[in-house]
Amino acid sequence: MANIISDETMEYVGILAKLELSPEEREAARKDMEKMLDYIDKLNELDTDGVEPMTHVFPFHNVFREDIVTNGDDRDHILKNAPEQKDGAFKVPKTVD
Repeated sequence: MANIISDETMEYVGILAKLELSPEEREAARKDMEKMLDYIDKLNELDTDGVEPMTHVFPFHNVFREDIVTNGDDRDHILKNAPEQKDGAFKVPKTVD
């Protein structure tokens, strides 16, 4: 597997991530990144032919009901509660100049 990350790559990653790492932190990050790349290489060895891509690990289905309009257009009844109305809508005071 032997993924080896160079000093130049570590410096470039540090610049991209805007990190200032001490030599000890840089070495620890290098080892972690090498382990991650080794793991990705191991995953790439798996035979995934015929495996259908998944959107979620658990079976997923819509749990919400369909929207059914039950009250219809009752604008006149609703506007009876309005202190003022104009053109079939609530009339409110101006809030922005």
